[in-house]
Amino acid sequence: MSIKHNLHTIQNSIPEHVTLIAVSKTKPISDILEAYTAGQRAFGENKIQEMAEKQELLPKDIEWHMIGHLQTNKVKYMAKFVHLIHGVDDLKKLKEINKQAIKHHRIINCLLQIKIAKEETKFGLSLSDAEMILKSEELSNLKNIHISGFMGMASFTEDEMIIREEFKTLKNCFNSLKNYKSLNFNPTILSMGMSGDYQIAIEEGSTMIRVGSLIFGERNYI
Repeated sequence: MSIKHNLHTIQNSIPEHVTLIAVSKTKPISDILEAYTAGQRAFGENKIQEMAEKQELLPKDIEWHMIGHLQTNKVKYMAKFVHLIHGVDDLKKLKEINKQAIKHHRIINCLLQIKIAKEETKFGLSLSDAEMILKSEELSNLKNIHISGFMGMASFTEDEMIIREEFKTLKNCFNSLKNYKSLNFNPTILSMGMSGDYQIAIEEGSTMIRVGSLIFGERNYI
């Protein structure tokens, strides 16, 4: 099936309130352009330098989402254009994003990553750590970031009960933490769900899904 067909199949299967991020990591410019021509505008990458190279070559109305584990020293390469940074898991990274955003006269949108999977390889904050950040005076001083919500990744398993419980946990975190509203924190986004589990994620309250292989085919390992 074509990328256009795959894209439209997914778009037609999700509610209007759910945003689809087409995960284009490792994929060539031609694949992204095919999805763009089919109407897709939000794309996700997990390597900042690869995303920056693609951004230079592709239409400027594309929304670029950084979905990979964030390296603090790479923030400067995407600060001038990134639309949303999904995986922020400590205050130090928020400070660096704010610092780079100031240089480009921007406010950069971020999501706090909550660890919901049992796997050691998954990154993220605990509920209590997220609370500490949201209550901190340091956060209130970061005027050039905006925390728009939360994201999380479920365990890599075929057990739907485990996946569903982990998504429920993230939704409960969202409900608990959304009350800490401030000028740079007004959560509206719950980013959870990928190619293998996005339908479960939507049932459990996701407002943003990150789908790659169902659109572009299996990942190219480079």
